[in-house]
Amino acid sequence: MSIRRFSSRTHRLDASFLLQHLQGARSYKRIAGYFTSSLFEVANELLETIPEVKIVCNVDIHPDDLKVAQLREAKMMGRWNEKAIEAEALLNRDRYRRLDAFLQKHGQAVRVAPDSICGFVHGKAGVIELVDGRKLGFIGSMNETRSGWQRHYEILWEDESPEGVAWIEEEFEFLWNAARPLPQVVIREVHRRGYRREVLFDEIDEEENIAPAALIESPLYREGLSLQPWQQGFITECLRHHQQHKVVRLLLADEVGLGKTLSLGTAALTLCLLADRENQARKPVVIFAPATLCEQWQTEMIDKLAIPCARWDTLRKVWLDTDERVISPAGREQIAKCPLRIGIVSTGLMMRDSLEKQHLLGLRFGLVILDEAHKARSRQGFSKDAGSPNELLAFMREIAARSDHVLLGTATPVQTQPEDLWDLIGILHQGKGNFVLGNDFAPWHRPREVLPILSGEQEVTDVGFAWQLLRSPLPLVDSTQEPRARKLFSAIRQDLGLVNGEWQTTKTATDLTEDTREILEDELERRISGATLFQRENPVVRHVVLRKRVSLEEAGLLTKVGVDVHPDRQLVGDPRWFDALFEAKALRTNENFREAYREARLFGKALGKRGKGGGFMKNLMEQRICSSIQAGLSTAKMLLEGRTIHQEEDEQEADLKVESGEEREVLLRLINRLEHIEEDQKLNAVIHYLEREKWRELGVIIFSQYYDTAKWVADELAARYPDEAIGLYAGAGRSRLYQRGDSVTCERETLKKMVAEHKIRIMVATDAACEGLNLQTLGTLINIDLPWNPTRLEQRIGRIKRFGQKRETVDMLNLVNEQTVDEKIYERLSERMRNRYDLFGSVPDTIKDEWIEDIETLGEKMDEFINAQKEATGFDLRYTGTMEPPEKDWRDCSEVLSRRDFAVLMTSAWTG
Repeated sequence: MSIRRFSSRTHRLDASFLLQHLQGARSYKRIAGYFTSSLFEVANELLETIPEVKIVCNVDIHPDDLKVAQLREAKMMGRWNEKAIEAEALLNRDRYRRLDAFLQKHGQAVRVAPDSICGFVHGKAGVIELVDGRKLGFIGSMNETRSGWQRHYEILWEDESPEGVAWIEEEFEFLWNAARPLPQVVIREVHRRGYRREVLFDEIDEEENIAPAALIESPLYREGLSLQPWQQGFITECLRHHQQHKVVRLLLADEVGLGKTLSLGTAALTLCLLADRENQARKPVVIFAPATLCEQWQTEMIDKLAIPCARWDTLRKVWLDTDERVISPAGREQIAKCPLRIGIVSTGLMMRDSLEKQHLLGLRFGLVILDEAHKARSRQGFSKDAGSPNELLAFMREIAARSDHVLLGTATPVQTQPEDLWDLIGILHQGKGNFVLGNDFAPWHRPREVLPILSGEQEVTDVGFAWQLLRSPLPLVDSTQEPRARKLFSAIRQDLGLVNGEWQTTKTATDLTEDTREILEDELERRISGATLFQRENPVVRHVVLRKRVSLEEAGLLTKVGVDVHPDRQLVGDPRWFDALFEAKALRTNENFREAYREARLFGKALGKRGKGGGFMKNLMEQRICSSIQAGLSTAKMLLEGRTIHQEEDEQEADLKVESGEEREVLLRLINRLEHIEEDQKLNAVIHYLEREKWRELGVIIFSQYYDTAKWVADELAARYPDEAIGLYAGAGRSRLYQRGDSVTCERETLKKMVAEHKIRIMVATDAACEGLNLQTLGTLINIDLPWNPTRLEQRIGRIKRFGQKRETVDMLNLVNEQTVDEKIYERLSERMRNRYDLFGSVPDTIKDEWIEDIETLGEKMDEFINAQKEATGFDLRYTGTMEPPEKDWRDCSEVLSRRDFAVLMTSAWTG
């Protein structure tokens, strides 16, 4: 029972110790430091044949992240994928296959030890139970890798004394019991790498394999995340429509926060690659989005999917890449010559007459995507224009008629009345989509006739009337997964001698056989979950995909995360401090602020005297002052200096420059008042919650719609907390990292990583950078200002209210100043927040200017909207299936489209 000492200087450690003792061993327990597949180049089949193998290895993951299974998986995958996959997987394919076989045989033989228990696992030791039953302990410096056993200078002590073995076993058991199993997602990735093969585009055999082959090694997947089941379900729906009709015409109406951008972006990639696979001409692909969302689209496409997109700069008339670099000549005509496969254009430009619109209408498109599609609608009210299409709707009808595929996205397809939905379906019906609603005489074009049927108020019992509804558009057999409906559609086609692609017939119900008529009569009587045949099978549900958050939560696909909404006196620890800051739900203000706000309103009235030219700009100064004193001051001074302010809102954009003496006089008085305000109560409120309510310990994201405000907040907090790393997450080139009285420009990806690793507890961000920002390690959110856009608030809270959030209930603070329009809007919104899980329910996505003019009617207008939303039903049944995980998980995809091939396909310029 002696101690033997080994040095790699004098011994081959693998040959003189490891391989000798593993031969025929009964068990192998190992504290490994790092465990990699390279061990199998040393011990190969010896380890595979040992009945009991247990290895505890290191994992550099924060303890809080280990508490949530999904987050633990994502973190480990992110660690694994920090090195380039391509060369690593090729050079080590055999050992990945060995490791895969080992893990399949031994199950959970490998566990990972959390930092909270042991920090970095630096000690290396093990116990081998030999073939004769003796136990042998060893301690050494070598990792469980080929380099550790064969290449590096290492030392090892062998100890077979009972007390020595017992001591090592005690240490091992402690770590093993504290450790967590190696996540299944990592085990699956080991298998995928073992059989990974780069393929040329032409080698991808089936349509459904195109998207996973292109995306499995995109940033999203390399970070350990993935498309959610309902997002993959939307791609499946696109492929089904492509197979059935050769064109895809769909409206994606998932509720806010369910990732429509990623769904639509992945669909765009899939349809681009499908066109290439079929050797079609590479027609232009364009994404139309409100000006405020264009940068978000561009950022998310590159950050998550690695798809480079060009963004049209409305002011400079050039295309910009993701780093804000100009990549085209200047000129309005350049809008028709995008240098990349996918171009992003502001819908604000399409809301008015412009040469750019005419240039676009001269093209034929492979795919058009319209985000926030509800803004394309018929004009409301009682004027002579009522009922006519607005500029965006008219434009989109023309564009759709010139496009192969059309995808629309909106969380609010119904604005004030259910008929609104037909504006959007009417876009889908144009050009190659003229089958969507059937021929011009089909009843589906007339919402008032069919809405009672869709809502279930009117039952269809007459076969003749049912035939009018069925024959145009005649459903394809594959348009439904419901077996008896498929049987009916198949019988109709057989009776009439129609091939499956034909979508209408002039035949009458009397041309059907008696058997088919009986099947139809039975179907008219049958209910599924209370829904009639025409509630389940109709053109609307065939072309509108709608999944609801509550359905996903009930299915276990989304975790319910509660939201406590502040300011709320009942939720604070010290009501006296709260009362000093707040009056009910609004911040107390002083006389100088109230006078400054009055001047801001006077400035709006002065702008209004310009007539139509003043437009929505009249609220500009009010909104800036309500955001922060700093934003109000900088804007007023810029205008007074004669500079032009470019204002973008969801439906429009415009330039503002001071024109009259009255406007200048008001600005001078405004600046004077603002300069006399010694401190901004919004900053005081932020500090109060960070310190007295302990939000800094929980981690906080602070949102503003204006960069001026966001930077001011970041500067002030950095000065107050010099030792704290503080991030400013903004548009391209404007993100910063602060610490110890200094700051540096910083890539957004770096800031995101620092938050994920718990190195940043305070992040300040603009809405321009909101999409794709996953901050579930932070537990609280402060809205420094209130955008007049409730869905934007829902997007903001979605940054922390997502999978991986360790808090069951997160906190959100909304800051508005008393006696302002913001306070009145927030009051009306607060009244309609349904509960802590469904934060806003169905409220309008944008507060209309005309509602604000008569603030007392704002609540009434919202209630009109909410009631209209309740009538838009009938989709739950059909799309429950598209919420479920697909049979073929994309994460198992081993045939990978090479990045070079992918880049060539996605960086080709528009050729018309």
